Amino acid sequence: MGNLPLPRISQVKPLLHSGVDYGGPFTIFMSRYRGAKKCKSYICLFVCMSTKAMHLELASDLSSDAFLACLRRFVSRRGRCAHLYSDQGTNFVGSSNEIKNMLRDTASAETIEHHFLPGNAPHMGGLWESGIKAVKTHLKRVIGEQVLTYEEFYTVLTQIEAVLNSRPLTPLSSDVNDLSVLTAGHFLTLEPLSAIPDQELTNVPMPRLKRWQLIQRLHQDFWRRWKVEYLHTLQQRSKWLTSFPPPAIGTLVLIKSDNAPPLQWEMGRIMKDHPGLDNVVRVATVKTRRGTLKRPLLKLCPLPIDDVKA
Repeated sequence: MGNLPLPRISQVKPLLHSGVDYGGPFTIFMSRYRGAKKCKSYICLFVCMSTKAMHLELASDLSSDAFLACLRRFVSRRGRCAHLYSDQGTNFVGSSNEIKNMLRDTASAETIEHHFLPGNAPHMGGLWESGIKAVKTHLKRVIGEQVLTYEEFYTVLTQIEAVLNSRPLTPLSSDVNDLSVLTAGHFLTLEPLSAIPDQELTNVPMPRLKRWQLIQRLHQDFWRRWKVEYLHTLQQRSKWLTSFPPPAIGTLVLIKSDNAPPLQWEMGRIMKDHPGLDNVVRVATVKTRRGTLKRPLLKLCPLPIDDVKA
């Protein structure tokens, strides 16, 4: 494996170096009225090369004009993007030519430079491919046979964007009393992302939900599914065959909680280990905002960077 490219390690404004990719199609209604026809839509994902912050847009088709509209909305809300990386999709190539024509007489500092991967090399765009997978896989499982309108689907996408950008990346400090973590949302809003409190709807049958309640139900289902998968990636290990040292005292960990509301990650600091009769640590005492708890190590997920330091 080669070294990380320069855009991945550059200290620049978030989304100044961005990767872009499409996901879909998804079936939607353009509006909700009698006789409305179904049409296809696509997810346009922009991901920051250095902070992994994501921005989601909804495209009506795969044309260059639709992508240029997504790009204009993206730049209007997130600021100028100097370098854009993608595969050699025809819509990306067409939009790149259009941008060059529009910016021909503009100063070079304001030009968006489009970089294309070699043909038949999707593995070289793993950053945005994994982002599309995180969105599309769970979104299809959550939506199922539901057909949403353009406005409803766009609302779900923006809430999913907040969920993905709220994942903890690394502790903000090594102080044992500090439970705050750095997220991708910090680079976009300079503070942790939050969500408006909603009624718990996961146990309510679908036919009894109103349209707005259905959107919140999809948001809650996506949060529950993606959270479980993300926590699983933090705990991958060879079971029974290879022994791993327990997390060190003071390590900041993510605590698995099945009933946490969206965008609420329960963090804690390991204060004490509890070895068993075989001198293997399987339980630890954790300090949280709610007080001191005793939890099994299977429910504690060290953050990737903090785990390497430990």
